[in-house]
Amino acid sequence: MNNMTLLWRSFRAENRIFWRTPIGAFFTLGLPLIMLVLFVALFGNEAIGTQYGEITTAQFYAAGRGVFAAASATYTNIAIGLSMRRDEGILKRVRGTPIPPWVFLGGVILSAVWIAIFATTVMVGLGIVAYGVELEAAKFPAMVVSFLAGTICFATLGVALASVAKSAASAPAIANATILPMGFISNVFIPLDSPPQWLTLAGDIFPLKPFAVAFTEAMSPFSEAPAFEWDRILVLLAWTLLGLVVAWRKFRWEPVVGASTGRRSRRSTGTSA
Repeated sequence: MNNMTLLWRSFRAENRIFWRTPIGAFFTLGLPLIMLVLFVALFGNEAIGTQYGEITTAQFYAAGRGVFAAASATYTNIAIGLSMRRDEGILKRVRGTPIPPWVFLGGVILSAVWIAIFATTVMVGLGIVAYGVELEAAKFPAMVVSFLAGTICFATLGVALASVAKSAASAPAIANATILPMGFISNVFIPLDSPPQWLTLAGDIFPLKPFAVAFTEAMSPFSEAPAFEWDRILVLLAWTLLGLVVAWRKFRWEPVVGASTGRRSRRSTGTSA
């Protein structure tokens, strides 16, 4: 069996694992969808001022919810999933099989990117069907390029986070403590028209805002085709390289001794952290 066949099977297995975990599917797909519907219902579908100009509420939130769902499907899910498998000894057993390590990790990343594609398509599709969100065919290549750059970036950072997290218990805290603040300063949760300069700088440095800006500009009626935001994509590529370096140097297939011992101790005594 060649490696491409193994990669395809790994991708399918990871995809089944995701859909068989309802809580993960809800927070990745269901919650952003509910937020999109609620925000449009609460604030109406009127024109609002943003850094992209005046666009409708649905236009802004369809893009923003899509970007955040994609980041959650890659960064958060990969970081938590790999950390849990490492603590449970699954990664160690995988490492002892003939399957090449890159095939296993490739299946994890491809599945996450596929779920991100599905989630973002649902958000944008609902915006088009239910709220009259408009897309221009000439800007579609920019949407695809910015989406792929963003999802690959956050998938790489998810593997990097799993590499530095000492236990499965710390991974969710680190993931949420990083991505949620980024959401508030990245024009994803709240439309920022004229934020303070320091807040603008902070958002520009971290990867979520470049992802959101590049993707939203491709959907904005005020941008001119082809609407590529190459400076934002370069920021995403820089974070991708950083994630690759951290993952290459720090990724572990076996549990951390202290963390795994504590985990077994809690299981044996029946107590919880």
